[in-house]
Amino acid sequence: MTPLVTAAVLAAAVTHAGWNALAHHITDKLVGFTLIAGGGALIGFAMVPFVPFPAAEAWPYLIVSAVIHVAYYVLLMRSFRLGDFGQAYPIARGTAPLVVTLLAALFAHEVPDGWAAAGIAVSCAGLTGVALWGLRGKRPNWAAIVAALATGLTIAAYTVVDGLGVRASGSSLAYIAWLMAVEGVAVPAYALHRWRGELLAVLRPFAAVGLLGAALSVAAYGLVLWAQTRAELAPVAALRESSIIVGAAIGAVFFKERFGAPRIAAAGLLVVGIGLMLHAG
Repeated sequence: MTPLVTAAVLAAAVTHAGWNALAHHITDKLVGFTLIAGGGALIGFAMVPFVPFPAAEAWPYLIVSAVIHVAYYVLLMRSFRLGDFGQAYPIARGTAPLVVTLLAALFAHEVPDGWAAAGIAVSCAGLTGVALWGLRGKRPNWAAIVAALATGLTIAAYTVVDGLGVRASGSSLAYIAWLMAVEGVAVPAYALHRWRGELLAVLRPFAAVGLLGAALSVAAYGLVLWAQTRAELAPVAALRESSIIVGAAIGAVFFKERFGAPRIAAAGLLVVGIGLMLHAG
């Protein structure tokens, strides 16, 4: 984890929390994700003429990732519909890093060394703290929690698949362009089927917010994919989920959800974990 890779992943974390907050802000989640996924597809198709064609070895990963991303959108919509942003987002994102560590060791043969493993563990402790703080003082909404946990598993799955795919593609820009183009059509296609002739009228009031979310989404994941070509998957995944702290801050400022001292402590643990991962680099 070099300083440049770290900066890129931290920038991705901020933009990722931003687009998730925009998606949560749009009351009808299908409207929000139609605009974000569809906008991402438009950006992807616009990039295609200017990037190389991904290597043949990358396409199985790309297709599998697109399918997983559709499941991710469905589960994320459900978790946002059922739970608070400050609860659903940390659980979904906090589930992923440890699972990625296991999957990366199994499929990419990447076993973190002592410093990196310590950094991942400390960071995950901080992320778990934020997730648990989102549950305090409330009767557990098990449907929302299960949806958020399932979302986290899809995040871990596509993180590893895309990490392997982007390395095989020969170009991170080519991979992100084609991934956005392929994965982004499913949700708008469903929305078109559901609303038929009313689609544009339904989307128009939220178009600006949704398309901004699409641009942030593409930028966030593009930075992560680039980082995955220059660092191991597990540290990148753990560092990316610092978006949880940003998401908690957004929830406190814009959705009036309490931040609290435990979240500050969790942020401190995350900073320590980042320092350990940088030491490993």
